[in-house]
Amino acid sequence: MKKKIIIILSIFAFILIAGSTLSYIVYQKIFKTAISQQAPDYLYIPTGTTYEEMLKIIENENILNDFQLFKKVAKYKNLDKNVHAGRYKIEKDLSINSLINKLKTGRQEAVKLIFNNIKTKEQLSQRISEQLELDKNQLLKLLNDSVFLLQYEMNPTTILCMFIPNTYEFWWNTSATAFIERMYKEYKKFWNQNRRNRLDTIGLTDIEAIILASIVQEENHRKDEQARIAGLYMNRLKKGMLLQADPTVKYALGDLNVKRILFRDLEINSPYNTYKYLGLPPGPIRIPEPSAIEAVLYYEKHNYLYMCAKEDFSGYHNFAVSARQHAINASKYHQALNRKKIAR
Repeated sequence: MKKKIIIILSIFAFILIAGSTLSYIVYQKIFKTAISQQAPDYLYIPTGTTYEEMLKIIENENILNDFQLFKKVAKYKNLDKNVHAGRYKIEKDLSINSLINKLKTGRQEAVKLIFNNIKTKEQLSQRISEQLELDKNQLLKLLNDSVFLLQYEMNPTTILCMFIPNTYEFWWNTSATAFIERMYKEYKKFWNQNRRNRLDTIGLTDIEAIILASIVQEENHRKDEQARIAGLYMNRLKKGMLLQADPTVKYALGDLNVKRILFRDLEINSPYNTYKYLGLPPGPIRIPEPSAIEAVLYYEKHNYLYMCAKEDFSGYHNFAVSARQHAINASKYHQALNRKKIAR
């Protein structure tokens, strides 16, 4: 009888140890690092993804060393009832449990969205759609929707004025409408009281200042000359002179990369042709950087009325007060173009 009891106790002890060992192994797999070496840095769960679709994405991305265990624990923790779209950072020390908790609570990583050197609405839509989930065609449609843009005090011609280049944090699954709404808030934030006061001082609206800044930046992207260029155009505006800004002619031609403006180009019938129409064009010819906007707000005060690209092709300009001196500067530049055989 005593021997029988010992056998029973031994079996019980073995089961207990085996169970504990198994529990420990399972515990280790659930709570210890479970990310495979092939895992990407981020897991993207698109809007509208079902639980089964999410599992398929996780499996296809080879994120976990033990996908089957993940499925079991995920089901136990009701992840199927808590699917959140988003961009999730996959740290290399994540456990199955911590990954499930991250997905279950929608604890996604923000995108540091950047856009610069943008000249058209098409380029903007493309650049944003490369960084966020939103569809570029849907965004472009909104940027061309006159009724929709009324709430932002913009229209399809001026809408690019609303986008101030910077680095912004966005959730990856931000919609096109939410993106525009956020950009409008950032626009209002940019035009703080100090900048509003400067607008009153120089006699421009915020839209006008941005349109002028877009021309200034197209004339020279280098910051050290932008305030001088802005001052020249302000002088011409005050005197009621045509701006005669070559970048606006290039914009009217549909090609800002044209190297040489021809006399026939100056006759193109477009509201953007500042050789034909007084004042500023109806909209920006690009999205200007904040530095170009500041150059307009704090433009250099001088008497220059004319400018021409330097003959050394440095990107800088020769400035002149008189038409006579300007003609001399222009002749030097045209001769340099001829020497390099630049016809267009």
